[in-house]
Amino acid sequence: MHIEQAILDQVNIWLTPTFDNETHEAIREMMTSAPKELEDSFYKNLEFGTGGMRGVMGVGTNRINKYTLGRNTQGLSNYLKKCFPNEEIKVAIAYDCRHNSNTLAKVVADVFSANGIKVYLFSDMRPTPELSFAVRHLSCHTGIVLTASHNPPEYNGYKVYWQDGGQIVPPQDGEIITEIESLEYADVNFNANENLIEYIDTALDEAFRDSTIENASFNTSKSAKENLKIVYTSLHGTSIKAIPGVLEKAGYSDVNIVQEQAEPDGNFPTVKSPNPEEPEALTMAMELADKINADIVVGTDPDSDRLGVAVRDTNGQIILLNGNQTMVVMTHFLLQQWQKAGKLTGTEFVGSTIVSTPMMLELASAYEVECKVGLTGFKWIAKFIKDFPNQKFIGGGEESFGFMVGDAVRDKDAIAAILLVCEIAAQAKEKGSSLYQELLQMYVDFGFYKEHLISITKKGMDGANEIKQMMIDLRENPLKEINGQRVVCIEDYQTSKGKDLMNGEDFNIAIPKSNVLIYYLEDGSKICARPSGTEPKIKFYFSVNCEIESTKDIPEADAFLDTKIKNIIAEMQLN
Repeated sequence: MHIEQAILDQVNIWLTPTFDNETHEAIREMMTSAPKELEDSFYKNLEFGTGGMRGVMGVGTNRINKYTLGRNTQGLSNYLKKCFPNEEIKVAIAYDCRHNSNTLAKVVADVFSANGIKVYLFSDMRPTPELSFAVRHLSCHTGIVLTASHNPPEYNGYKVYWQDGGQIVPPQDGEIITEIESLEYADVNFNANENLIEYIDTALDEAFRDSTIENASFNTSKSAKENLKIVYTSLHGTSIKAIPGVLEKAGYSDVNIVQEQAEPDGNFPTVKSPNPEEPEALTMAMELADKINADIVVGTDPDSDRLGVAVRDTNGQIILLNGNQTMVVMTHFLLQQWQKAGKLTGTEFVGSTIVSTPMMLELASAYEVECKVGLTGFKWIAKFIKDFPNQKFIGGGEESFGFMVGDAVRDKDAIAAILLVCEIAAQAKEKGSSLYQELLQMYVDFGFYKEHLISITKKGMDGANEIKQMMIDLRENPLKEINGQRVVCIEDYQTSKGKDLMNGEDFNIAIPKSNVLIYYLEDGSKICARPSGTEPKIKFYFSVNCEIESTKDIPEADAFLDTKIKNIIAEMQLN
């Protein structure tokens, strides 16, 4: 096959003495037996997306390896020195259970220390939320976590956090990328100064655990906690290092761990995908819950920022809640607790994203707090906290099974969220209700919202072009009517422009640019198209709603909204 000269130029750079013999051998093997793989490995540089830099491990500029991470770290070191010229710069580094995470974390620590930067390196794998906490707790300038979240086993990644404990946002990410791209691989200093590397573990763990309990506990009685039967799974990930200890110290004694999934393992042997967004990921936990008659199932993805929750419905069956449902239940509970405590003064806010359920806006309005809505990714919610210091953040989330309780951690945090959801379930059970019944009553009080997500995977360079063309078509040939409902408004976050199709007026969108397009229909339905920033996917988000008068109306309303979603998908030819 023909390979473009620009790609071959990159390959030849990687065959120079700057790179080790193992790298040379891997490249030569691809040249002779896997030219398509060679092309995909070198046709671009890995980029920062909504979740940092994430990709397949291997040789090449488009892969996660010691050289791409080393170059990133050298560029970040140079950037830090420009930002903080007269300070002792400090960085915290964590890593998860993925293959090579520990060795890649040490490479990153070596490069930072070689540049005279003080490094706090966790002595073993830790949850991502603990890294966010550690950045602020240790007064670091930046933080790095080596993780690929819930991606398949061949992936790893590199997430960058700033002083506030949140992930980097524009313009910093662009400035850091510019710094990185100005470097040759030969510029990377891998010669560690071990005196600048300090290993951290139990003291930080205890501080993180205590902070979690302080932020996510709400006067639940001792008996209510002891009476809640919990099933928990870490899905072979890092939350096993934190959640059992947090729940135990918080007073939850009936915690049943799925032992087959308790051992951290980057192969994730018992699941197709270690992602609580996928219903089958919690199958073993739900089976254990049925066996022991548990009240609630909770599970996390490998780096412990996403959570899955399953509860008993009105028929006593264990069912998995979606991310929008868990988000609104937790947000509502927090708002209730803040109101009871007399802490709502009018300066508080909750956070959500443009692809999440509009029900968050209804909740905020009912409690007279602001709901700040940002782009997908918790870095934008963290940025709200930093940008509005005179407002108090209560909590917030996004549809992709992430939630943040308070501001001690500035990223989605499954550990605090799991404690919070256990508080909700325990208190509901004590008063003769359940978490599920609380959700149903919310639908009566605030409107019945139903969401659905379609994720279409298109791998490699050809797939990226297909996704690009899909977005071009939606922009240049916008739909005027969907499922018999007129499109009344279109928002294009790439141009920061919206158009009200009812009066023909254009308006500006005061949110940073992103490749996202949203259609609003006259019946209140919402359709969002968004290519993923970190995976070879394009995602379509659907939200529909209706009013109901009592929980008895829910089955009929649910069927009505389900049919509406199916019709929209069929008409857009996405099935």
